[in-house]
Amino acid sequence: MMKMTARTGFEVARVLVVDDDPTSRLTLATVLEAGGYRVDAAASAAEAVGKLDESEYELVLSDLQMESPEAGLKVLAHARNMDYKPATALVTTYQNEQRHNGKASRMLIKPEDIPDLLAKVASLIGVRAARRVEREMRLANAN
Repeated sequence: MMKMTARTGFEVARVLVVDDDPTSRLTLATVLEAGGYRVDAAASAAEAVGKLDESEYELVLSDLQMESPEAGLKVLAHARNMDYKPATALVTTYQNEQRHNGKASRMLIKPEDIPDLLAKVASLIGVRAARRVEREMRLANAN
């Protein structure tokens, strides 16, 4: 659920940043907050799962490798199973086109190009919002 701000009257998207590296986590959270997002942060997959169960997010950004080599994939899988269906993406410092199970993974590069990063985040949140509206319309038409 987005929060209304008194100053602008606009809803602020909530983003969960998951990264075991404190510098990367703080940098990404700071950039996103400066971009107008409401950000929560988690330092592990277990902490992220707890936050996902407690609050709703429009976007979950997770590092791939944390306490285990694929901890980030577990975080994103848990997020995708939530009723509120947040947008999800892996955040990495590696600029290769990794594939998992034959499918291209959505990878964002840690904030080197801040305008590009914010544009990608906005796009992910927009796609998520469009899917949510389509799902609600299908449910309304089915009744």
